[in-house]
Amino acid sequence: MCVGLPAKVVKIQNGTALVDASGARRAVSAELLDHVDPGDFVMVHAGIAIAKITSDDTEEATDVLASL
Repeated sequence: MCVGLPAKVVKIQNGTALVDASGARRAVSAELLDHVDPGDFVMVHAGIAIAKITSDDTEEATDVLASL
């Protein structure tokens, strides 16, 4: 099973996004997404932002992960 983690984009530069996932910040590739801005939420898997998501999606994913 693969798990993606929700994260909020803090900064974007040259196809790399600095994201905040529950307080942990890391740089991930944003090359797969057409347009990402600071403040957007993304799903991150294996160091790559794979999809833009809503804040509601982020809350739901966080709740599911907390229940595991």
